[in-house]
Amino acid sequence: MRYALRHMGLTGAMLVAAVPAFAASSPSDPLKSVMWDILRDQYFAGAPVVFDAAVKVTAPAAAEDTRAVPLSVDATALGQVVEMVAIADLNPFPLVLRYHPGTAAPYIATRIKIQQATAVRGAARTADGVWHVSGVLVDAAGGGCSAPPASYAQKDWADHVGEVQARLWPAGEDGVARLRLRIRHPNDTGLVDGIPAYFVETLQVDAQTPGGSPTLARIDSLEPVSENPVYSLDIRPPPDATALILRGRDNQGGEIHATIPMPPPGAKPAMSLKPAGQPWSVGQ
Repeated sequence: MRYALRHMGLTGAMLVAAVPAFAASSPSDPLKSVMWDILRDQYFAGAPVVFDAAVKVTAPAAAEDTRAVPLSVDATALGQVVEMVAIADLNPFPLVLRYHPGTAAPYIATRIKIQQATAVRGAARTADGVWHVSGVLVDAAGGGCSAPPASYAQKDWADHVGEVQARLWPAGEDGVARLRLRIRHPNDTGLVDGIPAYFVETLQVDAQTPGGSPTLARIDSLEPVSENPVYSLDIRPPPDATALILRGRDNQGGEIHATIPMPPPGAKPAMSLKPAGQPWSVGQ
């Protein structure tokens, strides 16, 4: 709980006061989580909240590997979405990420750490300020957040931090192009004594066009995202885009940068691996 309070920024007295104030005005939690009242107050800041099956949250009923649990949140049925969040209620750090889809479709998939059996939620905020929330229960033996990263067992792990692997599909008739990313990074939670937290903090996808580099989507991620984080996004690049530009940083100031060429219509997705900051060529 100590770690959860640090992320929430609430004192114990504030928590006690906050729960009754919102309990009467919010629908009861269908997942019956003991943390729901506290998390709702912190992450949705008094905004209207509805439980809505239009938000599709997909995760396994039982986690095979608590260090890398697949999770997707799909809010495309809501139409225009301003912001999305993913939350694992009983994690030491409940907030997994915030996603700002911009012009992208409101869909994100990744892998997360689970410390114990918990409710896992996805929420999407529409332009009217309403948060639409859904979730599932994930059973887990525990320990995913407190386990040290496997990367540290490799002598050269630091030489590969920030490497990006990507696959980009051509845009379909709807203008949506699937982008899959993998970033080499330990994403350490800092829960092991003497080892500081070390994780990817932000990722931004821009379009490279003759007229500039508009931002298409942004991810603000936190400790529960798995080691070597992976993401699937549905991007809507401008018709004149020649490439996607990935920019990011970790919480210790390390930078992430990659250029991902747009595949021509009808082409198979190109897949490449280059150190951070070095561009790809299609077909490598």
